Amino acid sequence: MLEERDWRLARIRKAMKACGMEGLLAYAPGWRRENVRYLTGARLRGSMTVAYLPYSGTATAFTQNLQDTQSITEQGWVQDVRPLSFPDCREVIHRLTEGGAPTKLGIAYLELMPSLLLTVIQQALPHTEIVSATQLMTKVRLAKSDWELEQIRRAGVVCSEGWKAFVEALKPGVMEYEVVAAVEAVMKSLGAEDNFMLFASGKTEVMGMTPPGSRRLQLGDMVRTELTPQLSGYWAQLCRTAVIGPPSEDQLRSFELFKEALEAGLAAVRVGATGHDIARAENDVFRKYGYGEYCTSQYTRVRGHGHGLYLDEVPMIVEGDETELEENSVVIVHPNTYTPLAGYHVLGDPVVVKGDGYELLTSTERVLFTAAV
Repeated sequence: MLEERDWRLARIRKAMKACGMEGLLAYAPGWRRENVRYLTGARLRGSMTVAYLPYSGTATAFTQNLQDTQSITEQGWVQDVRPLSFPDCREVIHRLTEGGAPTKLGIAYLELMPSLLLTVIQQALPHTEIVSATQLMTKVRLAKSDWELEQIRRAGVVCSEGWKAFVEALKPGVMEYEVVAAVEAVMKSLGAEDNFMLFASGKTEVMGMTPPGSRRLQLGDMVRTELTPQLSGYWAQLCRTAVIGPPSEDQLRSFELFKEALEAGLAAVRVGATGHDIARAENDVFRKYGYGEYCTSQYTRVRGHGHGLYLDEVPMIVEGDETELEENSVVIVHPNTYTPLAGYHVLGDPVVVKGDGYELLTSTERVLFTAAV
């Protein structure tokens, strides 16, 4: 695993050198820990952690609780772990100024850093240029190592098994949250640390997905979900739709439309392609059949997105996103949106980007699944 750490640090320092950055400070609030986890390799639970990487020298991590200290220490990537006091953050300031303050300091998630903490750093480093390093770290994390890909492949397997449990749980009269409970039990038994899951049941009135509720499933419902398990910090997502009982003609037509759009998007995936290229390929299918208005922000957010240490990473698969895909970056392609055919429909698969195409990460069939009644 130290080889994995060194691979990551080399990528970060190469990016730092390109923009003249002498130090990088990764700030992690409780809901966006991916940059500190990338640096430390450790699972984090605290409400705030920080890691500092100088261009030359060793990294330092700062934690607010014993559990995170133990996690980082046990991982062994960072030997120097110090307490994080807030708001004075004296240990952070002491580390930033050891041997002289950096001329240029990048802060990953500068945009999320509390003004109290940022002000302390600015006052302690009056001659240091402080810039955002959020995009730098996003770019660094885009291409995955062999070890990272193996974790995402494992998450893909859990996606496929979770979908099997999902379909088995679908019956008239069952509540939405009961379906999710059955899926969670299977995913957790297979090693998932977490699972981000959206859900929707109903017919043409369904405009999108939400957390599961107490609605009881009915005969003729389309039931949609995104399954997004996390293993060893890494996420993968699967989007599928099933019908309670025999599907209607419009439900079948909707599935064929979304399948064609998904396959058009996947055909555009390759090294050097952009989020725009993939989204346009998907959207052009809807336009061809007269459903172009349902590609707009009124009905849908994105046509896919990146995967990694966060479940919804760059690139955003949307027209206008010019992020170029790199070898071994990971994205999910999903033309999820509403149409009047059968309401909101979801269909999507995660893939590893390769020079001339992609590696599929799930084994779930692309069919409109039918739940037995």
